[in-house]
Amino acid sequence: MKKIDKLVLRSFIGPFIVTFFITLFVLIMQFLWKYADDLVGKGLEWYIVGELLFYASSTFVPLALPLAVMLSSIMTMGSMGEFYELTSLKSSGISLIKIARSLIVLSILLSLGSYLFANYVQPASQLQFNSLLYDVTEQKPALNIKPGVFYNGIDGYSIRIGKKLSDNQTILDVMVYDHTSGRGNDNVLIAKKGKMFLTTDKRYMILELFNGKQYQELYGNDRKETDHEQARINFNYWKKIFDLSDFKMTRTDVNLFKDNYQMMNQEQLSRSLDTFEMEKTSQVTQLRKFIGPFLSFLKFNFDSLMTQENASQKIDTVLRYQKLSNEEKIKALSVAAINIRNIKGYASFTQSSIHNKDELVVRHKIEWWRKITLAIACFLLFLIGAPLGAIIRKGGLGLPFVIAVVFFVFFYMLTVTGEKFAKEYVTSAFTGMWLSSAILLPIGIYLTYKATHDSVIFNVETYIDMMKGFGKIFIRRR
Repeated sequence: MKKIDKLVLRSFIGPFIVTFFITLFVLIMQFLWKYADDLVGKGLEWYIVGELLFYASSTFVPLALPLAVMLSSIMTMGSMGEFYELTSLKSSGISLIKIARSLIVLSILLSLGSYLFANYVQPASQLQFNSLLYDVTEQKPALNIKPGVFYNGIDGYSIRIGKKLSDNQTILDVMVYDHTSGRGNDNVLIAKKGKMFLTTDKRYMILELFNGKQYQELYGNDRKETDHEQARINFNYWKKIFDLSDFKMTRTDVNLFKDNYQMMNQEQLSRSLDTFEMEKTSQVTQLRKFIGPFLSFLKFNFDSLMTQENASQKIDTVLRYQKLSNEEKIKALSVAAINIRNIKGYASFTQSSIHNKDELVVRHKIEWWRKITLAIACFLLFLIGAPLGAIIRKGGLGLPFVIAVVFFVFFYMLTVTGEKFAKEYVTSAFTGMWLSSAILLPIGIYLTYKATHDSVIFNVETYIDMMKGFGKIFIRRR
């Protein structure tokens, strides 16, 4: 049996490694397509892009593992069935469960590793990933002044050049709009020739203009004045130094993102859930304290029988109101209306705040259960993949790949649907996140039962014979 276990493991590990990295690569490519507009044209260093892809790949590991486990298990058992290795082992009295026991142990270990990775490594990786992605998306595009196009990347200036010579410094037909005054196009510089270059540290850009003109509107003290004087200046040499520090990417403190539920492990998520429940209870208590002084009837205990004391207090309040004059009644009603509006406003604010906390509670619970369900999915998809491979008896990347993708898409759709149901309060977070597992488990048990009993559920000839049998029944009835 040890030789069989080693043979099965060797057959499994190779396809598993290949399919895992292929799946991870596909997910990374999907990420690049999603954020391509935020990455292109910003002059990012190669190591920054590499760091971003590394953190992104770490966040995709728990999702790539189930598909890799399923596809490699189908390929392993399918190859053994295709070359009649399963048939020979079964004929010698070894059951399918014993043949695949090394894979069962390995899938359980992979599930445990997926859980530990999702609970400890992924939150830290997600924190670094979101922090770096925020810095990249907020960074200004790289300084790229093209001929014939106004460039507005530098705050307060709009620059257009007609042509750039081969030395990459000399520029012709230059126009600069200076908007730093905040009054629009009130300062314009025009020159036939100039130079534009960066300092050695690339922190500043120096613009030099030669033999140009400057048109500038002069404003008086009266801001309402519509007519202004214009100054025209001819210059032989003009120089401006632009600070490019805004174009350099600055790293944000990662601690600003650590309170997001995606950056927490289960222990931190549990603490946050307890905090939300305490805050909700505190807000309800504060609302009751706020309402109490305004509504005197809250002093009465309506849960018990009306006592003589409570009844006399209510009667006394009514009699006092009837004794008031019309002006005093109007004033009392006005004060009561103001109090009701204040109560309504405070209650609406409390309700909105509690509703927002309820949404956060659901998202925290979803994330708490996700770490477990994705880990369990590794074993469940193996429970489906291994019997399927033994039944279809086909190896390679043909039919096994198609079947694995179909089941994984089905699993992913169930997961997304359950998560959506939980977010929309159709079901609890527990029910929504375990929906896919609850559906896949019976399928896996059924396929395992069929595989251990040499099922022919994927044999086309069997279904053809069944259809012929049904046809004969209808022919006899006629």
